[in-house]
Amino acid sequence: MTEKNVGRFPFPLQNRIPNFKGAEQAAQLFTTLDVYQRAEVVKVNPDAPQLPLRQRILKDHKILLIPTPRLRAGFIMIRPEWVPEGEERKAASIKHMKSYGTEIPLTQIPPIDLFVAGSVAVHEDGRRIGKGEGYSDREYAILRELGQPVIPAATTVHSIQVTRDDLPRDSYDLPLDWIVTEKEIIQTDTPYRKPEGIVWDEVTEEEKNEMPVLLEVWNLKHHSNE
Repeated sequence: MTEKNVGRFPFPLQNRIPNFKGAEQAAQLFTTLDVYQRAEVVKVNPDAPQLPLRQRILKDHKILLIPTPRLRAGFIMIRPEWVPEGEERKAASIKHMKSYGTEIPLTQIPPIDLFVAGSVAVHEDGRRIGKGEGYSDREYAILRELGQPVIPAATTVHSIQVTRDDLPRDSYDLPLDWIVTEKEIIQTDTPYRKPEGIVWDEVTEEEKNEMPVLLEVWNLKHHSNE
């Protein structure tokens, strides 16, 4: 992306979900998806390349859910009626999302119709690589653990990020149903299954402390089973 000059602020592009030229076009194309048009609640990652999409969701009078960085405080919900006309971009930004939205307890997350993840690289069969910390995969697993049904998953990327190279995949990775670039929509018809919940054997005590939401889900699950 750096070589072809398709990246965009913030730099460097490494160690993050890279922003790209054409993110607005990808967001516009995204809104033509049937699954988007039917959706009432859309969860989108908090990274820069998805800002135009978060803005569109609010403009289209849909409820936006944004995970807080590293899921430290769970999810922020922004209802379109809370955002004055013309302030959608500001409301959808990381800097201001908390002043327009509200942090919601895990038990009050509404049914989510569409799950958008940021990506570093994607394969046409739905395999995805994020920035390597597994947050989108874990968010999805947490939502499933809380009783959400299977949620369609999508991403927006620059066309240069779509690869035919063999991408590594673990059983708990989230496969994508749609990849939307600045040029086209790719329906992946992915053969891979989505996570059905958290693989607790893979969660360390350190991770539970770093991501308090994991501890909360653990407690919710185990108290409800008592």
